[in-house]
Amino acid sequence: QAARSTRTIVIAGVPAGLLQDEVMADILTIHFQMSRNNGGDVEEVTYPTRKRGVAYITFEDQEVVESVLKKDQHLLQDKRLPRHYPLTVTRYCDNVSSSLIDLIML
Repeated sequence: QAARSTRTIVIAGVPAGLLQDEVMADILTIHFQMSRNNGGDVEEVTYPTRKRGVAYITFEDQEVVESVLKKDQHLLQDKRLPRHYPLTVTRYCDNVSSSLIDLIML
């Protein structure tokens, strides 16, 4: 489990309610697999979560987490979305308090 959490990132700013959850999970998978987004092989996408607009992405390789975090800005874009959505990408850690996520969502 510890190794898994080091391969996971938290995505805030996912446009909620626009598309079906499975479609949004697919769009997120595609975004984070693209090399232009510093991405790599995605093991799992957790969406929706208990927090509106938040998803968790687990990569097969921890190195991908580092490169994704280095990218200045992640813009979620897909022909099924009405516009581009800026995403906030942070490292997952078990003790991220919900108040921090609330702060990001403001």
